[in-house]
Amino acid sequence: MAAVAGVRALQRLHQPGTFQRCFGLIPVQLTPTCLPRRLCTAPTGSKEREQPDTSENVSLVDNLNLMGVDVKMARLRQPGVLRKAFTNEQAVALFLDKKGAPTNMIASIISRYPRAITRSVEHLEERWELWRKIFNTDEEIVSVLYRSPESFFRTSNNANLDDNITFLTSLGLNTKDLHRLLTTAPRTFSNSLVLNKRMVAFLEEICAELGGKNPEQFPKAVISRNLYILIRSTKRVRTNIDILRASLTLSNSELLDLFQGPGAEILDLSSECLKTNFQSLEQKMVALGCQKADIKKLILSFPMVLFIGKDRLSTKLDCLLKGGITMEQIVRKPKVLDYSTQNISGRLEELKRVGYDFQEKGINVLDSSQKRFDAKIERLNMIPI
Repeated sequence: MAAVAGVRALQRLHQPGTFQRCFGLIPVQLTPTCLPRRLCTAPTGSKEREQPDTSENVSLVDNLNLMGVDVKMARLRQPGVLRKAFTNEQAVALFLDKKGAPTNMIASIISRYPRAITRSVEHLEERWELWRKIFNTDEEIVSVLYRSPESFFRTSNNANLDDNITFLTSLGLNTKDLHRLLTTAPRTFSNSLVLNKRMVAFLEEICAELGGKNPEQFPKAVISRNLYILIRSTKRVRTNIDILRASLTLSNSELLDLFQGPGAEILDLSSECLKTNFQSLEQKMVALGCQKADIKKLILSFPMVLFIGKDRLSTKLDCLLKGGITMEQIVRKPKVLDYSTQNISGRLEELKRVGYDFQEKGINVLDSSQKRFDAKIERLNMIPI
């Protein structure tokens, strides 16, 4: 019932003078730093005072319940917010409502990131305009907020956000790149400018160590391939480079080519996961008669294989081998491992039914879109077996 009441209340937020009627707020006294009384919550009583550290602001909790907020979740996520004497939940809700966020989304955002209700409308408006430098519509921003409320509300430092946008643009990243970053790894923009600069400087150093001729271009290449790199530690990246160098006996030029290509995504793996997955791949391939050169070739051709865990990898390889495909063919065309075991198994059955000969025609057919695969099967069905 509280959620229903919250939905109805939020739907009327855009009407002037409805806040107290909608949520039954107790009138509050103003301070120089708070918004008008109808836009915020304060403790009851004739005198302004802070709530005790151990107790929650009852008026705030009641308001959140009326708005449909999951108070239990909010309490688990950021309990300190519920003890604040002054908050801004209604103004935040109205702000998001005007930007096109539906009522259930507003409640979800506050439930998952309660600190959102401590931000002022002035701050939010300024931040929204900065995000509009990257996104074309309010709808796109609302979508990101719903997926990652922290990305928008985590910090009140709008100057830092503006500085990060300017800095990342200076690396050669265009609006499309920034859009992908903010959509996929929004915490990049909540990082301090110093932290982002540190990772970029580190990547330039790596490039120089590996004999790269354009260290200043290397960070852009890596960031474009691995959108999470700026929210990882330099220690993790360094460890992963060392693991790959030692495990595959890679030269500097091979490492450089790897990280400027699809291999940049390997840097996002936890070092322990990278080590474990490599060992599993190596053990499985050796057991199947492969040499170290085969393992190296497969990884350089398809670095994403290192994201596949031991059991899944073993199941996929066994499925392919059982279907009449050789390890030599898999090493030459490792992208087949990117598909699910169910997908691989289904395609193998279809191809077996039409008498497809993998030794004669190869395995490219397995690495194709479903539309192209279906068209291929349709053509093969027309050929007498």
